[in-house]
Amino acid sequence: MNDLMEIIKGRKSVRTYNGEQLSNEHRKLLEEYMKGITNPFDIPVEFVLLDAKEHELSSPVLSGEQLYVAGKVDKKPYADVAFGFAFEKLVLYAWSLGIGTVWIGGTMKREVFEKAAALKAGEMMPCVSPLGYPAPKRSLKETMMRKGIGADNRMPADRLFFHENWGSPLTPDGDMTDAMEMVRLSPSAVNKQPWRIILKDGIYHFYEKKDKGYVSESTGDLQKIDVGIALCHFTMCLEEQGKQYAVSVSDPGIDIPQDAEYIASVRIL
Repeated sequence: MNDLMEIIKGRKSVRTYNGEQLSNEHRKLLEEYMKGITNPFDIPVEFVLLDAKEHELSSPVLSGEQLYVAGKVDKKPYADVAFGFAFEKLVLYAWSLGIGTVWIGGTMKREVFEKAAALKAGEMMPCVSPLGYPAPKRSLKETMMRKGIGADNRMPADRLFFHENWGSPLTPDGDMTDAMEMVRLSPSAVNKQPWRIILKDGIYHFYEKKDKGYVSESTGDLQKIDVGIALCHFTMCLEEQGKQYAVSVSDPGIDIPQDAEYIASVRIL
């Protein structure tokens, strides 16, 4: 996948598709890529392609979709973070091929999708996404939805990234300016942007800034998934820059608000 920054900057959620099936070449490329997706937590995420007509799958926020991808993961600590990391890798790769996606967690008949994906006891399927070619023009429904959630807006960096202490703005410099901007541009459930980063002693600590109503038995913690997406952007940017890094889950004990939770740390080697 080339030009990661341009892919992240250019990628938009797509809810209006042109009704065409994926080409055989694109489907094979996606299937091959799925097999190699990993995450820093060594928690396997299984991807399943589902034909919309065969399984009678749909969502009221979509039109023209012919194919879905579902992701399944065992219910265990860090499963939701790992899911977000892995699913975003697939989303970005799909976009690099000209294939549109959108994260769908609630606007679907979940029991129908879970049956089609053969979800087992002890597993969860937090999200699915259509896979298809974007229509030339967005539907009015999609345009209004994007406007309603402020899909193209992002918080300024000084509200997301801190130096040493929570609330003390971080000013990224050098190569890290790009990595932090890729995090800032990450997608999230209704664009809440729940990730926060504190740089302390050369280590980037990731946190979840919690909002109510984003946790359920069937989806896990959707905002932890969002932090997984942000972590994916950050580490993929480091890789593109040729940097070595290590991800750990050792809480540094920094004082944080009650509605925040430590997730993971990244040390650049």
